[in-house]
Amino acid sequence: MPGVLFEGGSFRAVFSCGVMDALLDNDIMFPYCIGVSAGAANSASYISKQSGRNIQVYVNYRNDKRYIGKRNFFKEKSLFGIDFVFRKVPNELIKFDLDTFRQYDGKFVVVATDAKTGKPRYFGKEDVNEKFEVFNATCALPGAFPAVKIADGSYYDGGLANPIPIDKCLEDGNEKILIVLTQPEGYKKECLPKDRHIARVIRHKYPATAERILHRYKKYNESLETCRQLESEGKAVILRPAHKLESLESDVSKLKQTYKQGYNLTVKKLDEIKALF
Repeated sequence: MPGVLFEGGSFRAVFSCGVMDALLDNDIMFPYCIGVSAGAANSASYISKQSGRNIQVYVNYRNDKRYIGKRNFFKEKSLFGIDFVFRKVPNELIKFDLDTFRQYDGKFVVVATDAKTGKPRYFGKEDVNEKFEVFNATCALPGAFPAVKIADGSYYDGGLANPIPIDKCLEDGNEKILIVLTQPEGYKKECLPKDRHIARVIRHKYPATAERILHRYKKYNESLETCRQLESEGKAVILRPAHKLESLESDVSKLKQTYKQGYNLTVKKLDEIKALF
């Protein structure tokens, strides 16, 4: 079975949006899709077959203070407007086709981090409803979001526990994989001062997740090496941007350029991608 994997990275994932739309426009639908953070939230529009929806959201709302802005901290303790992003936009402004999403006959996996244990939690298509808590959870990076409560658990960004979930993709039986990354060739993750600061802030309440934050760079780099190995064996195609984009990029023209780069690269690699099936 062939699968597609989408890395997160906040607005860096606009590159992946271009990839998704090129796949849709060329009638390529993978029977397995796994995503992390923005990669998961955006890939829902791939599963719902709504080409162009993601880039429309970015263009229309990136610089809308209801979408992202410090004033959201006063109301929702979040840099992003949770109700606006995960409720109003998909349900009212740029509607998400939940019916088509639910008709997808493949496997859809969203990665989140269990705040208490620090371990990955894998949600499925059946966990997605009109409140979109699952997408809120996978995007909930500590410092920018509060932990998201779902049922009897609390969750943070999936990138903390499994930033490039290639191991899960392989465990689920995918023999060939399209891997969509949001960092350019040569990128290597490090533990930054901001990571150590956030770990200190949440350590008292969520010590296991704090440890994940401090050591996720190791998991990221190990997963990246696995991806490279699969590519060298002819078992994977890796798509990534040519240049670095800031995770909170506010220049809409740069977002559009990166989207087009993802779209055009996918079209260029169509034969290799089709060979995964």
